[in-house]
Amino acid sequence: MSHIRGADRSEVLLFPQALDDYIAEDNPVRFIEAFVVSLNLVELGFARATPAATGRPGYDPADLLKLYIYGYLNRVRSSRMLEREAGRNVEVMWLLSRLAPDFKTIADFRRDNLKAIKRVCREFTLLCKKLELFGGELIAIDGSKFRAVNSRKRNFNPAKLARIIKSIDERITAYLAEMEQEDAAKPSAAKTSVEELRVKIEQLRERGQFHKNLARELQESGAQEISLTDPDSRLMSVGQGVDVCSNVQTAVDSKHKLIVHHEVTNAHTDEGCLVAMATTARQVRGVETLEAVADKGYYSGEEIKRCEAEGIVTYIPKAHVSPKLKKLFTKDDFRYDSSTDTYKCPEGARLTHRFTTPERNGVRQRYYRTTACRSCVARPVCTENNRGRTIKRLMDEDVLERMAQRLRSHPEKMRLRSQLVEHPFGTMKRGMNQGYFLLRGLKKVATEMSLTVLCYNLKRVLNIMAVEKMVREVA
Repeated sequence: MSHIRGADRSEVLLFPQALDDYIAEDNPVRFIEAFVVSLNLVELGFARATPAATGRPGYDPADLLKLYIYGYLNRVRSSRMLEREAGRNVEVMWLLSRLAPDFKTIADFRRDNLKAIKRVCREFTLLCKKLELFGGELIAIDGSKFRAVNSRKRNFNPAKLARIIKSIDERITAYLAEMEQEDAAKPSAAKTSVEELRVKIEQLRERGQFHKNLARELQESGAQEISLTDPDSRLMSVGQGVDVCSNVQTAVDSKHKLIVHHEVTNAHTDEGCLVAMATTARQVRGVETLEAVADKGYYSGEEIKRCEAEGIVTYIPKAHVSPKLKKLFTKDDFRYDSSTDTYKCPEGARLTHRFTTPERNGVRQRYYRTTACRSCVARPVCTENNRGRTIKRLMDEDVLERMAQRLRSHPEKMRLRSQLVEHPFGTMKRGMNQGYFLLRGLKKVATEMSLTVLCYNLKRVLNIMAVEKMVREVA
């Protein structure tokens, strides 16, 4: 018994005469074709959507958009790899009607249509809304770090520059001392070594001057760091280490884990992103009220207050300020009495209102203290301040207390949070291999992220609905 054998390569075969015969009816490329054809590329702002009356004809932006959507959907993102697929991939040949644009044309299309490509992502989100794929009840908001086109070696802060400059100065000093020793030796034996040392010293001085210029630039601009390859990227905490990244924010719907809204920032933390993400997601969903769940990185009294004013019910755990390693009492150990406007400490003493700070960035705080701290036996586990324990209370802290009560009543909300927001990030980073960017600059990176989000949502929708039905919906 022999193995399974293929056809003879010299045998004449009868292939289908039509390229369409190679593409099944449930192939996702058929929906990509129908979706792009349904778009008004002129209104979306695509360059050359209307062909010029004179000159050499150019590629239809619809064809290049199809190519990019197909590429991001199938883990092919670079312009050179897309060029290669156009010449060998039957699905791409069908999608582009056997057009084969070169990599420069493909790359220029993405660069010249940054805003228009982001609008295409928005159009697909609106299509999901039309198909009632959003639940309209709960969204989960979270951020994740995506690696930038910038190595850690080309990212500098004042402390790192100071270390580098000091190291260079020490090496120059060592080389100069070595030159003096060589000069004291026989001239014929030391000539070559001295010349080599002079070259090394000159190279070190050039490097030192380069880093000194960077340090001066940082000092004049007031920035905390500088990245040379991608100036908009920042050094951020990633897992157990750090890397140069951009911070991607997403708002995920609870019904089918579809991304309702996303943004790309270079902020090191998620603080300050809650209102913008939640309100935009509510507008996209077209609802009056909305529940939003997020982790403690979004905890901000002012942000939560603004969300409540916008009709957004938040569920965010509080981040304790007191260091746990020292086992000090936290603010949660103190009970507030609204009738007397006082706090009761764990030892039973009353902290009364002492003063209120002026408004700063829209926030005012009230300070509470007590004289009982002077003789309190629990002081070592309460505070290290010589003046005793001070409790700060926002003018609108009742908003935070209502949210804390909601969290105690619905602990399942936080368990649901991780199930919702981790799924899209895991799919994009692992399943789609798009946990890093290929472009530089925040505007270009945001456009690249729009393509990733579009294709993630597309994969989800095609798993929920048949391709044939989706084609009919956009036809």
